[in-house]
Amino acid sequence: MKINKILSNFDYWLMLIVMIIFAIGLVSIASATDVINEGLTREVKMQAFSFLLGLVVIIIFQWVNYEVFGEFHKAIYALSIIVLLLVYIPGLGITRQGSQRWIGLGPIDIQTSELAKIGFILFFAKFLEKMNGVKGIKDIIKSLLVMAPFLLIVMKQPDLGTSLVFVFVTFGMMFVAGLKYRYILLGGVLMGIGLPLAYPRLEPHQRVRIDAFLNPDDMTLPGNYHVMQSKITMGSGEMYGKGIFEGVYHRLDYLPVQESDFIFAVFVEEAGFVGGALLIALYFLLLMRMIHISRKVKDDFGSYVIIGFVFMFAFQIIENIAMTMGKMPVTGITLPFVSYGSTSLVTSMIALGIAESIYVRRKKGTFISY
Repeated sequence: MKINKILSNFDYWLMLIVMIIFAIGLVSIASATDVINEGLTREVKMQAFSFLLGLVVIIIFQWVNYEVFGEFHKAIYALSIIVLLLVYIPGLGITRQGSQRWIGLGPIDIQTSELAKIGFILFFAKFLEKMNGVKGIKDIIKSLLVMAPFLLIVMKQPDLGTSLVFVFVTFGMMFVAGLKYRYILLGGVLMGIGLPLAYPRLEPHQRVRIDAFLNPDDMTLPGNYHVMQSKITMGSGEMYGKGIFEGVYHRLDYLPVQESDFIFAVFVEEAGFVGGALLIALYFLLLMRMIHISRKVKDDFGSYVIIGFVFMFAFQIIENIAMTMGKMPVTGITLPFVSYGSTSLVTSMIALGIAESIYVRRKKGTFISY
């Protein structure tokens, strides 16, 4: 595709929203890592580098016909599972706090489940298109079976948060593909029945997080201290915040994991309720813009892919912000484009690159060979 066609069809509003959100995140990471006293920290440098790398990826994807992902969807499915299993290779996999989620490539650690999410969405979008939507129990069972290997492997690592992302994305895409409300209601009932049965099978540290969520006043339970400090930090920001780089609670290290899991609390302390509401509004605009794009594309595959990314981002946004307020269990889910994390940020940029690739080819006659 000629560059002038790409430039004329590119969705600049989507990228503008993302850049504003990223700028908020970078400033918040800089504050969380105390750049005023420490200078440019490794976290700030890595986050900026990852964003630039993501921009390069987005540019490259504009020359890639997204239909190639549909052509090779089965290979993508297999490759995504292989990527998840890399963490079990001795010398390559990295274990932290009882979780085996990362692989080490020199100075860079990669969380493989982040990449697997993209692969699964690409595969599942083509799977739904070939199945011509979700029409009944048989289609639901097929859909759950193709999702099951991802869920089982990620749960084994163990990573409850990412497991929930796969579930949320699967049911979200199925809903858009025609899943009836009665099946959603049935699924909710079965989940309600199954949760007490699944609880004893969870890893000890996962059960502790659920216990902490159900008993928020018990400070002896791990996680409740984090949430309590998060609430205090956000509350201290009041309506308009203390000002950029003027936060006290996170600079004094009262707030744990402040550059990643609880970055929203850092921002709210300094920007206040108004700033927090503004960031949530920007996320709302991001999701609405992606839904708008999904309605403009010419085929079900492209539309399902973008919708998959919408549900992926939506769950992460809701879960991260809610857990900082004590409204959901602490799972370690990052806040898209804001939390520190190279793999998470680059993965999010890959999703945007694919979405833009689909959007620039929404009109007939704009396709190129691959």
